[in-house]
Amino acid sequence: MPDPWFRGSLASPPAGSFVFVMLALLLMGMGGSSCSKFGRHERPSAADLAASRAAVTGVPGLVAFWTFDEKPGQARESTGTADKHPLMEVGKPVAREEGGPYSGYHAHFDGRQYMSIDHPALGGLDISGKEAQVSMFAVVKMDDMSRGVSIAGIWNEGKGENDDTGTRQYALLLNMPMYGGVKAVAPCISSEGGVSRRADGTGMPWCVDYAASVSIVPEHRWVTLGFTYDGRYIRAYFNGVMEARQVDPAKDNRTDPYFAKEGPDGGHRGINPYFHGRGIFKYNPARDGKSKMEQSPFLVGARYAVGSMLSEAMKGSLAGLAVFDRALTDQEMLKLHASAHLEALE
Repeated sequence: MPDPWFRGSLASPPAGSFVFVMLALLLMGMGGSSCSKFGRHERPSAADLAASRAAVTGVPGLVAFWTFDEKPGQARESTGTADKHPLMEVGKPVAREEGGPYSGYHAHFDGRQYMSIDHPALGGLDISGKEAQVSMFAVVKMDDMSRGVSIAGIWNEGKGENDDTGTRQYALLLNMPMYGGVKAVAPCISSEGGVSRRADGTGMPWCVDYAASVSIVPEHRWVTLGFTYDGRYIRAYFNGVMEARQVDPAKDNRTDPYFAKEGPDGGHRGINPYFHGRGIFKYNPARDGKSKMEQSPFLVGARYAVGSMLSEAMKGSLAGLAVFDRALTDQEMLKLHASAHLEALE
């Protein structure tokens, strides 16, 4: 079996290594545009913003890319895609504040609102099926990491532990402590919609299929977060890097046979990357109509969890969000990180 850390074009080097540092510096200097001259607190020009947007819209497989330049009360629309995927506010208006790499602005969530697209209107965002792939990239600054955080995805969990009525698909979540994801980037993929099930059909207490980064997500600092799913492995990215993480089964609470014996060749599923070779949940009305809740909308800033939409809502800022219908490479994720020019946001 190929090494799961190998991406087909570049294996992720350990964070902090000489190779990574040199590659990051190279990518930050690529392009020759005025974007490469961003400085701390320097306001980007229109040309800077256009070049940064082009670095995202030029990546193959782009489904949606929101830059959050609209005023409160307006739908937030996708940039550079045929389908505008309008995100509608729910709960209360979402503030627009100055500062952002793609539009000059960012959206600020205070935990009492979110954005949504109803499931029937999802179009290409409805990524599902046995062979499905998906990637997500976000530029965020968290105000509060004391609880779980929902960045974005199609993720209705249901009413709590052992509830199998969920209609989960994919999501970028943070701070999932149950299985080793304390304050980490914790991207989730569900093949069942509800709880994860062992090979013998018995259920786990929750959907437990998520990777977890090495780095913790800080408060009050701009970072880029992301994940890829190639149909086999979920990979969590922090500041453009898939930080390879060895699982500690006891410490990470991943000793159950579901984790320990149902990975590749009967081994462990791992933690980053995390093995999940069963695809993404696809709602079947004949099978799921009476046992599952309504199909989940695409949500930004919240998810339905433990019977509430706002129990783990986002408190923080979002300056860019992109969804792709393929697994991006390590180089592509690092280039997306470089496009955010975090040094100009601090």
